[in-house]
Amino acid sequence: MEVKQNFFSLDNYTDGFLKTIIDYSPKLISAFLILFIGIYFIRWIKRLVKKIMIKRDLDPTLSKFIADILIWVLRVLLFVSFISKLGIETSSFVAILGAAGLAVGLSLQGSLSNFAGGMLIIVFKPFRVGDTIEAQGVIGTVSEIQIFVTNIITANNQTVFVPNGILSNGIITNFSVAGIRRMDLVFSLSYATDIKVAKDVVMEVMKSHSKVLKSPEPIVLVRDLTENAVHLAIRPWSKNEDFGQVSSDILEQCKTAFDEKGIVFQPFVRDIGK
Repeated sequence: MEVKQNFFSLDNYTDGFLKTIIDYSPKLISAFLILFIGIYFIRWIKRLVKKIMIKRDLDPTLSKFIADILIWVLRVLLFVSFISKLGIETSSFVAILGAAGLAVGLSLQGSLSNFAGGMLIIVFKPFRVGDTIEAQGVIGTVSEIQIFVTNIITANNQTVFVPNGILSNGIITNFSVAGIRRMDLVFSLSYATDIKVAKDVVMEVMKSHSKVLKSPEPIVLVRDLTENAVHLAIRPWSKNEDFGQVSSDILEQCKTAFDEKGIVFQPFVRDIGK
């Protein structure tokens, strides 16, 4: 008798479970339909946004950032719609999400500062990917602008990650905006040197170099008269990509030309442009 009663009880539970599944199945099916259609729609929106941004020739970093923000907003809305269709109360979920967001925000104030800095860099564009800049004591080429950090590759091929917060609030020297750059070299010569001859030699070296620009015109002038030497300022211009090579060539060729002319060339040589 007890076995029979247990059998009927199990049968009732099974019937109740099946009835619940049947009653709940329309919500379940519609929720998953919304989910799958939403995922396809978000992918379609992502491709469409990329095409529009490429067509409008927007900055790649800005395009990627806007697309990522839009996609994540759509994903959150899709998730909320999905759980709402399942019958889960969304008001409590939103409250929990808001409280969690506040807690995370308070614990990640530095990261939020870097996020805001990344936004400013992306919007106002003090530099772009591929530009050579000097910032926070680092000189190099910008390889990537991320949301929180900017990647800079130095001349010795080291990658430096600079937080966007301090980067956006500091002084940035962009060597690539104008496209050309001037070298500021200083030569130290003996007082016995004929200054006119020395200047003519340097001008000849600069004008004969194929990568020294004709406009703006290179100049050489007396920069200073010290107790021991005459300082000549040597100022040729070149394209950004030729800057290092031209600087080295001018120093070497001027030294060779001075030796040929018998000009006393002091060991003091420095580049005040760095």
